[in-house]
Amino acid sequence: MKTILSISKHDVKIIGITLVIGLFLGWLFFHSSNERKKTTQITREHVHEEATTWTCSMHPQIKMDKPGKCPICAMDLIPLEDYSGSEGTISPDEIQMTDAAMKLADVKTMKVKRDYSYKEVYLLGKVKPDERNIAELTARFGGRIEKLFVNFTGQNMKKGGKLATVYSPDLVTAQKELLEAVEYKQSNPSFYKAARSKLKLWDLTDEQINGIEEKGEPRNYFDILSHISGTVTMRHVALGDYVKEGSALFQVIDLRKVWVMFEAYESDLPWLHVGDNVEFTIQSLPGKNFAGRVTYIDPFLNPKTRIANVRIEVNNPGLELKPEMFANGIVKPKLSGSRKDILIPKTAILWTGKRSIVYVKLANKEQPSFVYREIQLGPEAGEFYVVEAGLDEGEEIVVNGVFKIDAAAQLAGKQSMMNPGRGKISTGHDHDGKDMNGKTEQIKKASIEHVNFKVAGNCEMCKDRIEEAATKIDGVNNADWNIETKTIHVSFNISKVKLNDIHKALANAGHDTEEESAPDEIYNKLPECCQYNRNN
Repeated sequence: MKTILSISKHDVKIIGITLVIGLFLGWLFFHSSNERKKTTQITREHVHEEATTWTCSMHPQIKMDKPGKCPICAMDLIPLEDYSGSEGTISPDEIQMTDAAMKLADVKTMKVKRDYSYKEVYLLGKVKPDERNIAELTARFGGRIEKLFVNFTGQNMKKGGKLATVYSPDLVTAQKELLEAVEYKQSNPSFYKAARSKLKLWDLTDEQINGIEEKGEPRNYFDILSHISGTVTMRHVALGDYVKEGSALFQVIDLRKVWVMFEAYESDLPWLHVGDNVEFTIQSLPGKNFAGRVTYIDPFLNPKTRIANVRIEVNNPGLELKPEMFANGIVKPKLSGSRKDILIPKTAILWTGKRSIVYVKLANKEQPSFVYREIQLGPEAGEFYVVEAGLDEGEEIVVNGVFKIDAAAQLAGKQSMMNPGRGKISTGHDHDGKDMNGKTEQIKKASIEHVNFKVAGNCEMCKDRIEEAATKIDGVNNADWNIETKTIHVSFNISKVKLNDIHKALANAGHDTEEESAPDEIYNKLPECCQYNRNN
């Protein structure tokens, strides 16, 4: 019994010790695990908090690196979504839009392609008579006008038609000489031929001369016949006038072929060549289109207007084209000959200073994504521009809604037209309670304004003068004046210059604006081609 009791006490001690050790080890294991979980959770929360950008749901331009209140509306800031997923993390300058957002912003895209580039040159001109078809009808012999068959200017006549009937003593004498020479026709043919030739030189026809010979007596009155068909544009004689040999009787112009003389500015001449096809319309003949080819380009410029005449020849059988009618023409010469260029529409381009910007749509993206790209432009080709560098054929670009995408990029602090160096645009608030001196440059970039207004002018010289006057002002980034609409687009820093200062600068250069009129003494000094109609 003692032995059994002794063994039982010994076993109890061992079991007790084992239990205590097990409890200790269990506490130690679970306590360490909980500590690790807490540490991991705190670390993750800390990392998440550091990596999250906080923004306002009502003012997305607010970007802060910690939670708090919106400095504009005092709403609680929310974490900005991290754009990552199956497509991977987006690039720093990538702008993503949903399909609904694209429809709302009316964003449209097109694929870049190569095509023949044409320069559209617009010309103004007038219909003119063909100078080679102008004839001055003169008296070949002296006499008195007994009858006039052409009584008014503008009368049409045919070749061989009667102009007037004349009594001429000299012609009567010449006829008598012919009748005397007829008797010696066989014995002295040279004398006969000389008498007949004298009458021919006085513009008598063979029929008239034969009639004299057949009648056997001189005629007192002779008809003066026209040797050209056309329209009488000037009458120099009246009934009963006595004219001398060589006196002008009528001026006649054949208008069945006319010239259209266009005026080309000096800057347009490099694009014009003899043989170019010209399509034109006549203001007084609406709905009708005409065409012709350039046959002559004036080798001299008018020193006052800085223009050269460009001539085309047009058949005018119905005489519907009348001299001095106004014409509007367009020439579309090829810029690169047989080579095709990369062409993009003007609506796809954002201009700022010397930079030209487009937004390219990224391929193989589930959600529409766009990136900023600077390109190098070539010459203007109608509604398109030639791209010299920066785009490849087949890439897809935004052609409508470009400014809206650029505005979204600016608000998101991504690379954009007014923010090419990237970085968030300041809203003018000191969100962190820190000094704002370090954000001065960002505020300047956010202060750029774009305006359009009317400026009077006529030509390419006006365009150069207007744009130069605007861009000389400190704070004006870009100025582009359109000759057709007479409208200037100006981008300027409102912290440096006021819009009224731009109006005054343009007026002081000689051009009226919507708000300022140019001084008369400056306007009067402009070249003749630049003196616009101030009544408008």
